[in-house]
Amino acid sequence: MIKKIVLGLLAFVLLLVVGVAAVAFLSPTHYACEREIAINKPVDQVFAYVKILKNQNDWGPWLKKDPDTKLTNKGTDGTVGYTSIWDSQKEEVGAGEQEITKISEGERIDYELRFKRPFESTSNAYIVVSSVNDNQTKVKWGFSGDMPVPMNLMLLMMDMEKEIGKDFDSGLANLKEILEKE
Repeated sequence: MIKKIVLGLLAFVLLLVVGVAAVAFLSPTHYACEREIAINKPVDQVFAYVKILKNQNDWGPWLKKDPDTKLTNKGTDGTVGYTSIWDSQKEEVGAGEQEITKISEGERIDYELRFKRPFESTSNAYIVVSSVNDNQTKVKWGFSGDMPVPMNLMLLMMDMEKEIGKDFDSGLANLKEILEKE
């Protein structure tokens, strides 16, 4: 009798593990989020501001979540290779670094985001600016990446677009407010 119960439990656990593994292998591993806003400033002024990574400390939403975040940097800001490093004890901010990997002057800045905590991952991020007219600029801010199996199961439990999207919306609203005051 006990042998049948143990075998039944083992079969159930094995079936559960195989089921979870199947879901993980069949689930998406890619995630992405992009938001945009129009700012009433010429494209060259907007690009000059967003190109300086330290300025994200003023308009990005994460330092507002933890003003005690420790910040360090390497390199020359606004150039390829510049790296901003953050370390917060708050889980929603975590620890990691952001490095400028490419600049298309007046148009686009690409970054690599390397998260260390609360979990390790690497994502690609970007800011794209384009002229709407002489005194208005469209700013797109986005990021994307891939989660390895079985970590990708987290994508089934959270809506990355919604979670990160609200932070991007908040950051872009801050950016608009700062730039339009100048």
